[in-house]
Amino acid sequence: MNGTSAIHYRTARVDDLEIFYREAGPRDAPPILLLHGFPTSSHMYRDLLPLLSDRFRLIAPDYPGFGYSSTPAPADFEYSFDRLTDVMADFIAAIDLDRYALYAQDFGGPVGFRLAARHPRSVSALIVQNANAYEEGITPYMRELVLGIYKHPTQETEAKLRALFELAATKRQYFEGVRDVSCVNPDSWAHAQWGMDRPGNKDIQYALHVNYGSNLERYSEWHAYFRRHQPPTLVVWGANDPVFASAGATAYRKDLKAVEIHMLDTGHFALETHANVIAQYMRDFLPRHI
Repeated sequence: MNGTSAIHYRTARVDDLEIFYREAGPRDAPPILLLHGFPTSSHMYRDLLPLLSDRFRLIAPDYPGFGYSSTPAPADFEYSFDRLTDVMADFIAAIDLDRYALYAQDFGGPVGFRLAARHPRSVSALIVQNANAYEEGITPYMRELVLGIYKHPTQETEAKLRALFELAATKRQYFEGVRDVSCVNPDSWAHAQWGMDRPGNKDIQYALHVNYGSNLERYSEWHAYFRRHQPPTLVVWGANDPVFASAGATAYRKDLKAVEIHMLDTGHFALETHANVIAQYMRDFLPRHI
């Protein structure tokens, strides 16, 4: 199952922004676009890329404000999920990616599902890892901390939300629900925190989190896309996720026929402990459907 292709670290000029991305695998192999979550970047796919690069072309970009991509100030760039989607759509065009399987985790869900709903014929399959699209997946933690501030921002809710960008909260996201935290590479949460600790970046993260509630308003649109276009979908879900409940994984069955669901005994960032398992599921699922 070991890949044979080197990982390349590239930058594309998109909408006056520098968009960093990792790429591996033959250019003529079936492509997979990998969209990352919060508070990480394309760095979250560092273990998965070499496991699949013998068989697929893998492309993992960093959104504006994340990783090694440009980080314009909120005064100069609208940090919303609609705008991130615009940039990713232009990135896809810039690298001449016509049709691809879409891997979505956390923030990658609202960005990726917007892309798929806009351009349904471009998406050959979905791989969903703890990326929520259903009310059933919203935990009380999410509803109180993130969704409450969307419609009723207060100084108290802002303070609670900004605490999410500090090291203790970052480590908790990586550790909670994991059976053996010694399996979590410290580079994961250290790299994520490095990104947020850069000057001005916590304002970027705050702006995006305030906008997160807009995603729930898109759920019916995404469900309509699922029902109409029936993309083959592989769901690999950390069942002990404190952010998105496991009911959010099984809810995909409501609208999708060709859906395969695997619940993993881990937390929100399942790739940190189960990269080999997820890679094997993908190697089995994708050739049967694309």
